[in-house]
Amino acid sequence: MHLSGLFIYPVKSLRGCAVSAAELDPLGFIGDRRFLVVDADGRFLTQRTLSRMALVQPVLSEHALILRADGAGEVSVARRGANPTGDPALVVCVWHSEGLRAEDCGPQAARWLSEVLQFPSRLVRIGPAFSRPMLERKLPPDLRRPENRDLARPEGVSREYSVNFSDAYPALIIGEGSLADLNGRLVAQGDLPVPMDRFRPNLVVAGSEPFAEDRWRRFRVGSTVFRAGGACARCIVTTTDQFTGARGVEPLRTLASYRRDPDQPTQVNFGQNLVPEGSAGSIRVGDIVEALEGEA
Repeated sequence: MHLSGLFIYPVKSLRGCAVSAAELDPLGFIGDRRFLVVDADGRFLTQRTLSRMALVQPVLSEHALILRADGAGEVSVARRGANPTGDPALVVCVWHSEGLRAEDCGPQAARWLSEVLQFPSRLVRIGPAFSRPMLERKLPPDLRRPENRDLARPEGVSREYSVNFSDAYPALIIGEGSLADLNGRLVAQGDLPVPMDRFRPNLVVAGSEPFAEDRWRRFRVGSTVFRAGGACARCIVTTTDQFTGARGVEPLRTLASYRRDPDQPTQVNFGQNLVPEGSAGSIRVGDIVEALEGEA
């Protein structure tokens, strides 16, 4: 098995970016979901309710985030440095993570996004004041026990399980075999296959059996070890074309016919959430993927 695809999503719920390599820090992959679009009250916006977010392509340079959309030109903001507006940190939320402190990226980005999304919006970024510990119930079961809290702590390094602006976990993995299984079912019933971008993974693995990633408790990519965080419950974003914002009913309808969670039947699962072991590391496309615990 090997890593065949690697993706980051610089702004939560905007389009993703394919990369050849990525490094980890305590919040996950560097450059991944370090920016967030919020409404006037600081509540996060996603494609679930605003499918036009799929129209915006983020591009990262060494020092800047550039947002582009057809017919709208582009806008650029700094990735780091002094607070762009000089104002105190804004208080924002992502799902049940309330009171997160983020930096406002300024009125120019806000105007541009509001016009493209056709909704009053602001762009914020992670800064020094940001802190978002993973919710206790989101940790893998073995890491919830106090005696195991140091399992992913490198020697001599204080480690708090933290996360960026993602829904709940630092990363997500999907096997090519899993998508092939789904697409085979779609084609057999007369529907079109769907691309991997509908599921917004960070890691894509080639050479594994369909849904093998469901059974990996721990696995290694290159020299970096990840721990399973649990199945990823899917939503309406999977039915959203990531270039046009158009919506249909597939693949969620077909997934619901055979991928319902046995313990929570209202949830439809596809992919495995991940927690990196350690607060640093790097991986690249082509790295060998090896299951360490659980079935290969």
